Order: sequence, then structure tokens, then C-alpha cells
Amino acid sequence: MEFAAVALPLALGVIMFGLGLDLTPADFARVAKNPKAAGVALACQLLLLPAVCFGLVLLFRLPPMLAVGMLLLAASPGGTTANLYSHLFRGDVALNISLTAINSVIAVITLPVITNLAIAYFQPADLTLGLQFRKALEVFVIVLAPVGLGMLVRGLKPAFAKAMDKPVRIASVVILAVVILGAVASSFDLLTSNLLLLGSITTLFCLISLGLGFIVPRLLKIERPQAIASAFEVGIHNATLAIVVAQGVLQQPEMSLPAAIYGVLMFPVAALFGFVVARRRPA
Repeated sequence: MEFAAVALPLALGVIMFGLGLDLTPADFARVAKNPKAAGVALACQLLLLPAVCFGLVLLFRLPPMLAVGMLLLAASPGGTTANLYSHLFRGDVALNISLTAINSVIAVITLPVITNLAIAYFQPADLTLGLQFRKALEVFVIVLAPVGLGMLVRGLKPAFAKAMDKPVRIASVVILAVVILGAVASSFDLLTSNLLLLGSITTLFCLISLGLGFIVPRLLKIERPQAIASAFEVGIHNATLAIVVAQGVLQQPEMSLPAAIYGVLMFPVAALFGFVVARRRPA
């Protein structure tokens, strides 16, 4: 429990600090210049995905604790990995950065709301992630405080922020791997008994998320680079945040298993999706 209470928030803090090193106030303002693409992506992220995830959870008949873990994952904002994938597959990276920043702010409210609704519906235990001041402050601190610190460092020391970009990205990947291993080790027996089930639902959820994030903007006549950016922003979630909330805030290690499995599978799934999208000629 000490690991979950101390090490996990610190690990997430490093990742979110690295995100802040990539951000400037202009990234938030940039959305105003392209509000349609940003609005559609946010609608997919905040409205469609929780509904899709809820349907998948009912379809796969997940146990209550794992069901809430899936909804917690769906409520988590896009991860920094989305920016990298968008760059590799010719998406609008500036839009990704803006969406990641805005999503991180919105998640302070939406993550507790969606998770609380899931807890109320599935009733896995006497749990709550309500919007009481203490809980809201806790989510705010682990999500936004390190982002703000990273932005401050970039504003004051831009050369240092640029030099730290690569080391922090490497550290973020290593930290994600350690967090996943820790989540797996803490509930190994439960994982082995549900591995096929969790692998199936998280892979399908990732594919649907990526697909919706791309198809919905294209149907609404949004340009291809923005649609690609939307696909990765909507399809790649911050698995580390979901694990931290499950283990560090709710103190339920088994609830972190969907995010742990997703955190491994999202890399090849997103890469495969990117190659398929990149091979198609723009209309």
C-alpha cells in the first residue's frame, strides 16, 4: 500500500511534468483557431468512449471491480504517447498537444464523475471517488500540478526544457513499464484468471477508440491530419493515471488490471492502426 500511496503518484508526476515541458499557453489558445476539430475530438473522448466502454463491459460481463477499472480507463485523458504516434503517422501534432492539455484539465472533473457512476452501477465495494474537496484536490495535484510545473520550467528555461525532452520521454516509458509490472504483480492471480478476457476487451476498446477518433471527424469533413491527431488522442489513454487512481486513490489494485493490460497492448495496436491509416491515400 505504501508503494501505491507514494511511488505511483511520483511516477505519474514525472510523466505529467514531461508533458508540461512540451506545452505553452499558446497550445490552449490554438484550439480557438480550429474549434471544430478540437470539439469533435473532445466529444468523442468525453461522450462516445464512456458509452462504448460501458457497452463492452456489459457484453463481456466483466466482474464488478474490473468493470469499474475499464470505465476508469475510458475516463482517463489521452496520453503523451498520442503525440508521438501522431507525429509518426502525419497527424496534426499541434492539435494533439492542445487536446492533451485541455483533456488533462477536464479530467479533474470528468474522471471522478464517470468513475463514480460506474461504482454506483456495478457496486464492486463500498467505494467512492466523489467530488469532495479532498478527492478533487488529490486528482488535481497528481494530474495538473506537475503539468503546470513543466510549463513554468519551459517558460523560464526553454533551453533546459528542450534538453530534458528526450530523457523525460525515455523515463516516461520506463516508468510506465514499472507501473504496469507493479499492477500485475499486486493482483497476479486475478490477472491470470482473467487474462484472455481482459486482453480481448482492452484490444477491442483500443481499436474502437482509434476508429471512432478517426472516422467521426472524417464524416464531419475535418481534414485528414486533424482526424489522425484525433484518432490517437481518443484512442491512446493515460494508462498510468488510471493505475494511479485505482491503486493510490481508491486503493484497489485489482481495479488497475484493465489499464495495466491496455498499457501493454495499446502500443502495437496503435502502431498497426497508424500503418493502415498512413498507407491510404488522402481523398
